Amino acid sequence: MADPSARMLRLLSLLQTQRHWPGGELADRLAVSPRTLRRDIDRLRELGYPVEATPGVAGGYRLRAGTAMPPLLLDDEEAVAVAVGLRTAAAGAVAGVGETSVRALAKVAGLLPPRLRHQVDAVATYTVPAPLAGPSVDVAVLTALASACRAQEEVRFAYTDRAGEGSARRVEPYRLVALGGRWYLLAADVDRDDWRTFRVDRISAPATTGRRFHPRPPPDEDAASYVRRGVDGALPRHQVLAVVCAPARQVTAVVGGWAQVEAIDATSCRLRMEAATPAWAAMLLGIVGAPFQVVEPRELLTAIRAIGELFTTSAATPTSSAAPTAPSA
Repeated sequence: MADPSARMLRLLSLLQTQRHWPGGELADRLAVSPRTLRRDIDRLRELGYPVEATPGVAGGYRLRAGTAMPPLLLDDEEAVAVAVGLRTAAAGAVAGVGETSVRALAKVAGLLPPRLRHQVDAVATYTVPAPLAGPSVDVAVLTALASACRAQEEVRFAYTDRAGEGSARRVEPYRLVALGGRWYLLAADVDRDDWRTFRVDRISAPATTGRRFHPRPPPDEDAASYVRRGVDGALPRHQVLAVVCAPARQVTAVVGGWAQVEAIDATSCRLRMEAATPAWAAMLLGIVGAPFQVVEPRELLTAIRAIGELFTTSAATPTSSAAPTAPSA
């Protein structure tokens, strides 16, 4: 990188993305020698950036946390991504984040140049997010778990399973996965010496133990796929194939990780999924909000007709404060 000023900005941007950079890797990313990297680090320190160095073969650099810092540097793509992410978070399923996201979005949008504001507005105008309903999670719990994943630090928490039974868990957190309107923690359960998937909304009082760990080999390179299999792998499966009259991107935004979406053309796509019940697949297709044609299985058509008749009957029933009367035997 020939321009020293541009290189310095790039160095600062890299240091702001993670806690620690090995010296050799950082020099390679900047295409400079270790000696030039050290000079640039010294210049950042002179400007007031608290860059810490770790000596030795595995040494590197990081920005010290907890210090008043000059503004973060974002390139164009990062700035647009942040703004779009804040728009999405404002309507998300994390308790307490919506209002905060709106305030943060107002600040970010005010700093964006017009050309980037147009990009953000275009995304907001031409996408229709329709996330699946799910329980909200405590932002403090989510933040604590994410921080533990990043720091590779063991966590203790109380957990309530699907049967309502409580237990104390001690885990090595690996990844947080958002799937189907819910948040899951993929972690190695220390006491059971095996990988487990935990619903974040069922986790309470997470606390780090102070013990750091070396990450185990993950059970799958794709954490989302592993969690999806764990969530419903024990249930009977129905292979579903449908053609949806909507753009693939729009459908993917709704179904998330519950289905695979393949574009046919600009206005239609194929949706494939494994469903525990035909009724579940029918409801997921209904949430998409676009016409569709079921290719398989035939049981899904039966479920759709039954749900359609139920909804039609319920919509035709006059509004009343009295509870509906069950049909007589």
